[in-house]
Amino acid sequence: MQEDPSVTSQAISNTARPASAWLGPARALALAAALALGQASGALARAAPESFADLAEQVSPAVVNITTSTTIAGHTGVTPMVPPGSPFEDFFRDFMNPDRDGTRPPRRSQALGSGFVISPDGYIVTNNHVIEKADEITIEFFSGTTLKASVVGTDPNTDIALLKVESDSPLPFVSFGESDAMRVGDWVMAMGNPLGQGFSVSAGIISARGRALSGSYDDYLQTDAAINRGNSGGPLFNMAGEVVGVNTAILSPNGGSIGIGFAMSSTVVTNVVDQLKEFGETRRGWLGVRIQDLTPDMAEALGLEEARGALVTDVPEGPAAEAGMEQGDVILSFDGVTVDDTRGLVRQVGNTAVGKTVKLTVFRGGETETLDVTLGRRETAEGAVPAVAAPDTSEEPDTREMLGMTLAPLTDALREQLELGAGAEGLVVQDIDETGEAYEKGLRAGDLITEAGQRKVLTIADLEARISEARDAGRKSLLLLVRRDGEPRFVALSVTED
Repeated sequence: MQEDPSVTSQAISNTARPASAWLGPARALALAAALALGQASGALARAAPESFADLAEQVSPAVVNITTSTTIAGHTGVTPMVPPGSPFEDFFRDFMNPDRDGTRPPRRSQALGSGFVISPDGYIVTNNHVIEKADEITIEFFSGTTLKASVVGTDPNTDIALLKVESDSPLPFVSFGESDAMRVGDWVMAMGNPLGQGFSVSAGIISARGRALSGSYDDYLQTDAAINRGNSGGPLFNMAGEVVGVNTAILSPNGGSIGIGFAMSSTVVTNVVDQLKEFGETRRGWLGVRIQDLTPDMAEALGLEEARGALVTDVPEGPAAEAGMEQGDVILSFDGVTVDDTRGLVRQVGNTAVGKTVKLTVFRGGETETLDVTLGRRETAEGAVPAVAAPDTSEEPDTREMLGMTLAPLTDALREQLELGAGAEGLVVQDIDETGEAYEKGLRAGDLITEAGQRKVLTIADLEARISEARDAGRKSLLLLVRRDGEPRFVALSVTED
């Protein structure tokens, strides 16, 4: 932090004369305390930079403009018939340019974006959407030099792409910094090619961290530094000139910057870039479970002291099943790292090497257990199908109103009506009180309740028994496993007697 020259000179001049000589003992003591407090707080504060000019000059040579060219297939539809002499005749002749057979020939389309060089041998990072479907990619450097680029690899899940250019001399480059070290309120600087205007700089602060937009691996830094169309793929710098984010998206009602921009964190980007450089594709760890967040009433129903972790709703064939994980387990830690929620677990698993054996701590039946799981690869397991459930052994229908729902055991007729597989079993929600808790928590007619209290329910009597057991154990809620269109999720409903 730079010192204020006026404060420094005053302090030096006052050293020649004791403070008590001109303030008196009491005031001198108060001044000494105030100065000590000011120095301590000043050491913790981060002053606003006087200028970003030095930083911009330092990093500009490594920031690039990206121009892509794409061939768009010709139009083969019917060309509008325009009467001779119509004011639209010239338009369709000059701009639509149809051939005599009514077809429109292929044409070239260009798009603009930004990027930055991360190594002297020419690796460049940008957004996947900047270069997606491009036939030709041209990189323009701050010096005015242009080079053709090839695609090393892309990751649509994080919208990151890695390019490569060939240069006769080493290229200026920038390094990644630690996005996890950034605090809300820290200064940052964005660079890029907004609206095709060429190299441009904007500055602001970190407005928020850990933002998620739509992806499973999202970890965005939010900033009020101006980001516009064309800034996509450009770097977001900390004050040390390190890249802490890749500018990716804005939230705007009109398409222009309103001070809500998002940059994918360097923590995510560095892992993706390393994999693209090594393999030309991503290779993310795969656990092989379906999970949902834990709510306070679910935690109470399970006997957990706090609502944290990831609740396992299904365990199809895969690494977790082979390690002995069960439906209803709550994953509390993964590879020594505490699991707070499902989003955190997905990121942790995805960032772990394929084939690595990790320890998982799960909560099951009131106790914790440790499982050793060898991770598979997510990209090759996307089509994994859960195992088929056991054959139906339900009793004759016995419709009953319980927990704000009208329930009935699953029969062959109901299976056919609800288009359920032959192995489906449980209690069908035939009707539901729209003013009740079950409806409020998302249950609907047609849902299938397959478990209660982490045990199968085939009959009304089974559910009644689970309710009685929960009450006898002093529980306020009962955990139900509900399936809709084959997708499982847990719901906790109150069983407290009026």
